[in-house]
Amino acid sequence: MAATKYKYLIEVEKAKEAKDGKPSQGPVYRSLFAKDGFPPPIPGLDSCWDVFRLSVEKNPGNPMLGRREIVNGKASKYVWQTYKEVYDMVVKIGNSIRSCGVGEGDKCGIYGVNCPEWIMSMEACNAHGLYCVPLYDTLGAGAVEFIICHAEVSIAFTEEKKIPELLKTFPNAAKHLKTLVSFGKVTPEQKETLEKHGVALYSWNEFLQLGDNKDFDLPVKKKSDICTIMYTSGTTGDPKGVLISNDSIITLLAGVKRLLESVNEQLSEKDVYLSFLPLAHIFDRVIEELFIWTGASIGFWRGDVKLLTEDIGELKPTIFCAVPRVLDRIYAGLTQRIATGGIVKKTMFNFAYSYKYHNMQKGHAHGNASPIADKIVFSKVKQGLGGRVRLILSGAAPLSTHVETFLRVVACAHVLQGYGLTETCAGTFVSLPNELSMLGTVGPPVPNVDVCLESVPEMGYDALSDTPRGEVCVKGNTLFSGYYKREDLTKEVMIDGWFHTGDVGEWQPDGSLKIIDRKKNIFKLSQGEYVAVENLENIYGLVSDIDAIWVYGNSFESFLIAVVNPNKQAIESWAEQNGVSGDFNSLCEHTRVKEYVLGELNKIAKEKKLKGFEVIKAVHLDPEPFDMERDLITPTYKKKRPQLLKYYKEIIDNMYKSAK
Repeated sequence: MAATKYKYLIEVEKAKEAKDGKPSQGPVYRSLFAKDGFPPPIPGLDSCWDVFRLSVEKNPGNPMLGRREIVNGKASKYVWQTYKEVYDMVVKIGNSIRSCGVGEGDKCGIYGVNCPEWIMSMEACNAHGLYCVPLYDTLGAGAVEFIICHAEVSIAFTEEKKIPELLKTFPNAAKHLKTLVSFGKVTPEQKETLEKHGVALYSWNEFLQLGDNKDFDLPVKKKSDICTIMYTSGTTGDPKGVLISNDSIITLLAGVKRLLESVNEQLSEKDVYLSFLPLAHIFDRVIEELFIWTGASIGFWRGDVKLLTEDIGELKPTIFCAVPRVLDRIYAGLTQRIATGGIVKKTMFNFAYSYKYHNMQKGHAHGNASPIADKIVFSKVKQGLGGRVRLILSGAAPLSTHVETFLRVVACAHVLQGYGLTETCAGTFVSLPNELSMLGTVGPPVPNVDVCLESVPEMGYDALSDTPRGEVCVKGNTLFSGYYKREDLTKEVMIDGWFHTGDVGEWQPDGSLKIIDRKKNIFKLSQGEYVAVENLENIYGLVSDIDAIWVYGNSFESFLIAVVNPNKQAIESWAEQNGVSGDFNSLCEHTRVKEYVLGELNKIAKEKKLKGFEVIKAVHLDPEPFDMERDLITPTYKKKRPQLLKYYKEIIDNMYKSAK
């Protein structure tokens, strides 16, 4: 292993030139924190069940799972179950599952918002060697039915209010699904309906009684055993079932633990996590496994976004994981408060912000950059997140740089951005605390994987150039075991042990990675020029007056157009200053507003020296943000381009007609 010019990377293999039709490949790197090798396997830790079992032995009395008690219809404090209490429940659930004739290797679905029962059902699957198959809430009834049938789910646990949704999957689901368990109550009508399909429906309490006085042996579990099939929402086609083994999760946990220790931010049993990102996603699943392994506490939200801040205030978490959409909301709320807070407050805030940011740029850690500004000005922001948050981790989609910078200064916590896929078992890269140069990047690799860039000649990305760019490829034990029943798709992305992510990255001087493009999001304009659309959207996304942008072009047209979600506050304040009247919806239709937004987009195009054909020639302003209800984005907020095209088809045709 050799040191490199990159501060946080070490080289394990030399670069390879293009050969036999294979593109060239940059050097293989791993994290500086793995310079003496990856973290060794932990004796006795072979499965996700061991993660929980050993933690119960070590921390039986620690509070593990908490939910808010409802007193007279009002949410009051968090009430906790200890590790031992949860363990006893898991044993009961396991015995009940087995008494339904379900056993090792069978598939168990879990459907609903995060709650203690979700984790208990998952641990019962881990104990008895069942494949845990989260049923995705946001993919609609069609996808839930698809997953039940594709994975051959024979028993499923569900949130009480999801039962009507599940009923829509019958009769087809009944081919495999024989037992359905509610986390709450059930109605006689629901029981009757399901009985007609040959399915037994139980309330939570009824189900727990099935295992009374029964004691089933637990099977021996191997590292290579699959513990979960996570279906990912593809931007095209049916969801793919990603097979995740025990080994993937254990390897990931060891790597994240090593990383946190290396930057002096190790977790302790006193840490508290707010569980609100879906457990059906790998990001939240592995974070919760990490907390369980540590013997720390997990408090659940009430399942309503509007009540999230209240839950945060009551729980006072120490680690906060979020997706950019949530952090954007926090940012918008804070800037709105500052803008309307009066001139004195505003001036004071701006002064404190500039002073602290300047010191952080000089290399000071966020905690020492301006303790006085933290105390007088920014402590209010910290209180908004409960007052104890020390790490904010963003994942699942890119966080805009202005939001990341702002939060790094005002949140009085480390704000880190991570990158990974379900196929890489979540965290593959994560930025490091107090490294301001890593703004806008996903940081260096986690110390449990090897990574390299592979050139993409058709897009002009060269992994061997001075600024190496190429498709991000990952190798290591955290990788998935294949797509369930789709060997063909597995072969497309797994080549010689390297998983090809489809994302294009660029190494930064400090060894962090910046995601700059998506390999497949490329099209030709009529004059034969290639457009890498994701890269353009990232650049245009820097315009602060817009919240989201979808750039479109095709090989019959010579120029690009865009659909934009403008920022309500920014547009309304511009309109007021420029004498344009009307509510937000009518402002979005107004020619002058469109011209203004187009002008702002063109300004950034000039500043970033975009080529002529990359400049947007016409815009449509949609006051409604791209959403899942209209099937325009995936649950992780990635754009579904075919669906966007279908939805805005008429508007696009008109834009091309009138712009010529």
